[in-house]
Amino acid sequence: MAEGSKLFLSLLVFVFMALKCLPEGRLPSKPTVTLQPSWTQIYSGETVTVRCEIQGGEGAQWTYEWRAAKLNTPPTSNEYRIIRATESDSGGYSCRGRRDYFFSEWSDIITLTVQDWENCPVHPVTEGASVSLSCSLRTQKILSNVFFYHNDKLIENDPRGELKISAVSKSDEGFYKCQYSGRESAQSWMSVKGEASFLFLLLFILH
Repeated sequence: MAEGSKLFLSLLVFVFMALKCLPEGRLPSKPTVTLQPSWTQIYSGETVTVRCEIQGGEGAQWTYEWRAAKLNTPPTSNEYRIIRATESDSGGYSCRGRRDYFFSEWSDIITLTVQDWENCPVHPVTEGASVSLSCSLRTQKILSNVFFYHNDKLIENDPRGELKISAVSKSDEGFYKCQYSGRESAQSWMSVKGEASFLFLLLFILH
């Protein structure tokens, strides 16, 4: 048998053994990159954990490879923390798993945006206060069927373009934005402090 054939057969054996070592012989699915907290937009100084998850590859001893915006020494584990994020941490993050001679697919890219606090409208609100969130266009003040989001999660679809929180609590703190007819406002940060009782109006302008 020619040397080339021997080498080819050896490689096939190594690949077969690598696949056989996976739990129940199953091929893992495409990895997924997740963020904790799950916000894709954060502000400088905050901490976020980037995690690579491989469904179907549980129990296997994976080494992880990363493609990231700023990684001087890419980690080989399935997660790493960005502590005191800066704008240079903004960009796309993707990963794949490696076990012996087997490589998973690359995950889809998740994009993280780190903004400077100077560009973030900060709205301090006192705990227990009533808050009204209003959404409008520069050319149209009254809108209908508006979607409101808190930390990128849909909280209400309001036909009047307004969201009211009767008594703000600490859990209401976070980023807010609105969406109307495919257009999205910039995010605003609402911080919750102490206790009081008054009405606060937060207005979003769609560009």
